[in-house]
Amino acid sequence: MRGGEKVLVSLARLFPDATLFTLLHVKGSVAPELERLEVRTSFLQHAPGVRHRYRQYLPLFPLAVESFDLRGFDLVLSSSHCVAKGVRPGPGAVHLCYCHTPMRYVWDRYDDYFGPGRLGPLGRLLIPPICAGLRGWDTASSARVHRFAANSAYVADRIRRYYGRDAVVVPPPVDCDFFTPPQDCRPGEYDLIVSALAPYKRLDLALEAYRGTGRPLWVVGSGPEEPRLRAVAPPEVLFLGRVDDVRLRELYRRCRAVLMPGIEDFGIVPLEAMACGRPAVVFAEGGGAETVEHGRTGLVFHEARPQALRDAVAMLDGIGFDRLALRARAEAHRRQVFEARIRAFVSGALCHGDAGC
Repeated sequence: MRGGEKVLVSLARLFPDATLFTLLHVKGSVAPELERLEVRTSFLQHAPGVRHRYRQYLPLFPLAVESFDLRGFDLVLSSSHCVAKGVRPGPGAVHLCYCHTPMRYVWDRYDDYFGPGRLGPLGRLLIPPICAGLRGWDTASSARVHRFAANSAYVADRIRRYYGRDAVVVPPPVDCDFFTPPQDCRPGEYDLIVSALAPYKRLDLALEAYRGTGRPLWVVGSGPEEPRLRAVAPPEVLFLGRVDDVRLRELYRRCRAVLMPGIEDFGIVPLEAMACGRPAVVFAEGGGAETVEHGRTGLVFHEARPQALRDAVAMLDGIGFDRLALRARAEAHRRQVFEARIRAFVSGALCHGDAGC
């Protein structure tokens, strides 16, 4: 239940009778609002070992998403960070896409995933032509979308760059009813990262920034980079793995600040932390800097170097962050605001098109 899944929960609230099409569904792995929907999966659902090795099936994702039969649906709403926006809507249907990002690993983040030292001989032979094919498909299939919504101005710019399309910006929802400040005002005991352990997250930058400082850094999350990161982590770093939402809320409440060292498409973690009364330290490029006001709701560092992050972290104790200002920043993105914006996005598209108002 990461950011994209939390967006999907809001969409399910708006369209409670919708049918949910997804490449793969592990029953019981997502929120009840999603589990209760009629779920239809692709042929990948039965692929050998797909539950744990789904990334290896990436070349088949376009074929899988195009295999869905959407005839009979007059509105198709895709929530896409990879291939979902490539579905083929039925004749006369309106297709609206909430785009978390164009496929980052085949566009501007290619080196983070497949750069020097990340592939063996076979990978170096196969991955370049596969990614070239995916780029061509990604661009061509964007024409199947009538209108785009992006989760940040940063992503809207990428949609314009790679698809040649405009997008309205609708930031994702923050559950401010669940993520709330603690009753006491104790100072934070540790700094916190909540992240998938993936290459583009730049967690190695944070590990180096904390090396030798004596400051505790706790890391929540899992992913393909976990073994490597554990092997190079300094003693200041504690890996907690996956946690449930109740534990995550408590971790937010007791931390000094959350860190987001990578270039994020949006980054919902800083806002969840602000809802709990804690500031964020984020990199200046990407969606994170759109939600963090430097010196007021957190700090923004401008160079992707361990020392730049270390310097920003060292400033935290000298700034008295106003918990009301932090909370207000999160409240501006609360779930109800997101859902109202999505309603307006859908209604505007339907009224503008052939479907009528």
